[in-house]
Amino acid sequence: MLDPADDTRVTLLHRLNKDPNDQHSWAEFVSMYSPVIRGWCLHWGLQDSDAHDVGQNVLLRLTQKLPQFQYDATRSFRAWLKTLTHHAWHDFVTETGYRNRGSGDSKVLEQLQSVAAKEDLAARVEATFDRELLEVALARARERVAEHTWAAFRMTALENVPPQEAADALGVRISSVYLSKHRVQKLVQEEIKQLEGGNADGE
Repeated sequence: MLDPADDTRVTLLHRLNKDPNDQHSWAEFVSMYSPVIRGWCLHWGLQDSDAHDVGQNVLLRLTQKLPQFQYDATRSFRAWLKTLTHHAWHDFVTETGYRNRGSGDSKVLEQLQSVAAKEDLAARVEATFDRELLEVALARARERVAEHTWAAFRMTALENVPPQEAADALGVRISSVYLSKHRVQKLVQEEIKQLEGGNADGE
């Protein structure tokens, strides 16, 4: 397990903010966030043929902004991430070149320039970060419990197996299943707070 002092470097965005030259993390970032931004383009009216190019353009703005915005550990990471995304969005919609390419539909451009579209993009980026954060927290919590405890949690919390069915499969009492689930959930919450430097609630 990593030293607590290095916890904020575990997530992908933290790693990139700490080391903008980490090519492996950049590749992972593009792979993870590109489909999210493309989905945003499609949601706001772009044709599929244009969504890829426009999505890559928005992603480029985001990658350009990421090294410029240094995260202040005394503030919410989500607030930092939202600001970063807003600036990337602003750079994109004010780019002169985009006005003459893409779908050619001025209404689509107006939609992408709207406050609603800006907030939607930030929400989608944050949701992607949250999924990664949860995956990291789950992995770290798993290292802190016995295998049977994790199995009870996995079955009931992640696989939606009924508690009694999980208890029968594991050969334990149903009360043990409930306790295991509660314990791991508490550990996951602790890990999320630790990963975020205590700012798990956001703003």
